[in-house]
Amino acid sequence: MLKQFLPSQHVKSILDINPSELKEKGIKGIITDLDNTLVEWDRPEATPLVMEWFEKMKQNQIQVTIVSNNNEARVKAFSDPLEMPFIFRARKPMSHAFIQAASRMNLKKEEIVVIGDQLLTDILGGNRSGFHTILVLPVAQNDGMATKFNRFVERRIMNWFRKKGLLQWED
Repeated sequence: MLKQFLPSQHVKSILDINPSELKEKGIKGIITDLDNTLVEWDRPEATPLVMEWFEKMKQNQIQVTIVSNNNEARVKAFSDPLEMPFIFRARKPMSHAFIQAASRMNLKKEEIVVIGDQLLTDILGGNRSGFHTILVLPVAQNDGMATKFNRFVERRIMNWFRKKGLLQWED
């Protein structure tokens, strides 16, 4: 059962995700979380490095859709300046928003990766929906109230994965 929380891949940051490596694997689309994946949960706009990352994906014809459990105002304020499609109040880990994003991009599941910082929402939802998943370290060390309980549970799951040799972060 815990294997549903195991990401297909893990990296420290979205900035470590290279468009040419994705293309080699046949990836044409990205479904990404927003808060603590792209920027800190309380940062209203993209950083220059994140904007550059989005531009690299665009130049390589890799579509990106932001899928967030946050409210419309938060996700729209971040996404609109970037002209980035988004889905808000996604109710992750439920599958609907993941399937909706894939449909909007007109891509097959095998052509999409799901990127996020939480095992209980992004990775579980992506895995249950049949996507390749990439776990990133949270951008911020602190979280909003709703995420604090998830982090407590995630630490226990991550420790189990580490003990089994299934997940290790490189320093």
